Amino acid sequence: MSLQVLAPGLLTSVQDLGRTGLRRYGVGTAGALDGYSARVANLLVGNAPDTPLLEITLSGPRLRFDRPLRIALTGAQIDARHDDVELPGWRPLDLPAGGELRLGACRRGCRAYLAIHGGLGVPRLLGSASTDLRGGFGGMRGRMLAAGDLLPLAREAGPAVDTPRIPPWWIAAAPDIDLYRDALAHVLPGRDATEPADALFATSWKVSAASNRQGLRLDGPPLQSADRRERVSEPVAVGTIQLPPDGQPIILLGEAQTVGGYPRIGHVASADLPRLAQLRPGDTLHLRPTDADSAWRAACDQRARLARIALAVAQRLAART
Repeated sequence: MSLQVLAPGLLTSVQDLGRTGLRRYGVGTAGALDGYSARVANLLVGNAPDTPLLEITLSGPRLRFDRPLRIALTGAQIDARHDDVELPGWRPLDLPAGGELRLGACRRGCRAYLAIHGGLGVPRLLGSASTDLRGGFGGMRGRMLAAGDLLPLAREAGPAVDTPRIPPWWIAAAPDIDLYRDALAHVLPGRDATEPADALFATSWKVSAASNRQGLRLDGPPLQSADRRERVSEPVAVGTIQLPPDGQPIILLGEAQTVGGYPRIGHVASADLPRLAQLRPGDTLHLRPTDADSAWRAACDQRARLARIALAVAQRLAART
């Protein structure tokens, strides 16, 4: 069984939770940039959190299928229809065999996630099915989807229904990706300082149109590094904030390189990365200082919410079937 891609959307790719433990070999993480939404999408259809799914950027694909599907849409608020039926997000949806799933514009947020019961039958490479667009491997031959692609499904994907079945319950996206408020990210100190020391937090930042899966580029008053000497390249990670010569910070995202030579002026707490993945060009971002203990507590709270969601969804799905 497979999904036929009639139109690919702006940038749609196969992702899971990425490659871990390989950055020391120069292999980036890749994976879903909004890992929170990707996990919830998979939980809603009864998959393991790391099951391969589709990440949709700003505008989605049109897909045709000939078997029933159980799907879930999370992340950005996206226009979604099965034939003439509008489909809401953040809940499991049973679709009948035949027809067309049309995913349009993301009205709020930048990236939506489409999970399918059973997952996509895409081979894992270096432990992950994620597409690394910079490296050109993983997913669908290392690239975004194209018209005419056939996406294999791992197994029969949903119960037989005659019309779309939409439950009256859903999972709330907030607080982890509250799309109705300006984004706020908490920043741990970096190895390098700015001059003055609080310059990173003294202004609000606008997301640059040059942002991509590698990094979130920010526009605002140019910053200066306190140490302007040349330096050798050093390891960086997802969430590292670099300061290039133009003074406009870059927050590294999932497809970032593994080393870099720019000053490292901070590191975004991991619990805030899903919200950063939903920022669009022109959106406002506020940065606030934090410490390791606070960042750890926020990450633990987020994991606890996901655990509660997993239990609640499993009970709902068991009662539904």
